[in-house]
Amino acid sequence: MIPIAEPYIGEEELNNIIEAVKSGWISSKGKFITEFEESFANYCNVYGIAVSNGTVALHLALKALGIKKGDEVIVPTLTFIATANAVKYCNAKPVFVDSHPDYWCIDPEKIEEKITDKTKAIIPVHLYGHPCDMDAINDIAQDHDLYIIEDAAEAHGAEYKGKKVGSFGDVSCFSFYGNKIITTGEGGMCLTNNEELAKKMRILRDHGMNPNKRYWYDVIGFNYRMTNLQAAIGVAQVRKLDEFIGKKREIAKIYNSYLKDTKGITSPPEMNWAKNVYWMYSVLIEKEFGMNRDELMKKLEKNEIETRPFFYPIHEMPPHKSNENFPVAVKLSKKGINLPSHLKLKTEDIEKITRKIKE
Repeated sequence: MIPIAEPYIGEEELNNIIEAVKSGWISSKGKFITEFEESFANYCNVYGIAVSNGTVALHLALKALGIKKGDEVIVPTLTFIATANAVKYCNAKPVFVDSHPDYWCIDPEKIEEKITDKTKAIIPVHLYGHPCDMDAINDIAQDHDLYIIEDAAEAHGAEYKGKKVGSFGDVSCFSFYGNKIITTGEGGMCLTNNEELAKKMRILRDHGMNPNKRYWYDVIGFNYRMTNLQAAIGVAQVRKLDEFIGKKREIAKIYNSYLKDTKGITSPPEMNWAKNVYWMYSVLIEKEFGMNRDELMKKLEKNEIETRPFFYPIHEMPPHKSNENFPVAVKLSKKGINLPSHLKLKTEDIEKITRKIKE
């Protein structure tokens, strides 16, 4: 079976884990946590707050920004459900927006019509490794005095107009789950260029404990800390991030070369203002292809090739059910397929996958 995703772990990661174990600091203290926070934050922004996963990174950001009951937060309907769930954790309301047909992320032109006097923030999601149109989103946020929380869980190292994603919002949130471009197994991080906001998130991450008075709690916080073992892996992974991104883009280039003349397949976008890191090499299966997306997935499975469908639009699922119409997101969801694109993938694997697609 050619898997859809597989982590790329080497000797440096193993050596760091051994060092962490030998140090005795295997929990939420130890040198690797600070080193990981600083190295990844320097890659994108200023301050890094490591957490236990990407979902809690979103929740922590929303809580630190004061999102509460009665507030509304704008999110794309086509994204992983954690984006909307984190808003619900704050007893706030996620307000859904359709996708842009050209690059699949939230459509800035559809945002403004969803803004009310209850709207407090926008969460743009850099879907499958392609950045959102951040200038347009920033303009809207500034006009309406809204926070921006970037969901960059799938887009480590992606760029918008030459600037890395994760450096545009009040807070940006990353995931280091096992299938991400870099991984700590489970794990996440909040980034911000606001020192006071960073301090607030550090306190909330650690149960709300006063940093100057141990075991004194001024607020209700959470246990969202990352372990030193996880961070030990992360330190080694950050050093390889540019190499990994180069490999991801090379995989996409090879896929594109094999599929470029295949009728009925739309390759992943890369706008002229974007650097796509192709977390998942994602294509659309059009009517002209001759079979639908689900039929193709079954065919590839029979040939020992694992794939994934695009996310279901969140507004269609029971926890967030809405009767609103989001035609672009619905079409993308029905036609979209993620192909294997992990860092261990070989050219001969891609040749086999594309050959089976075209047979």
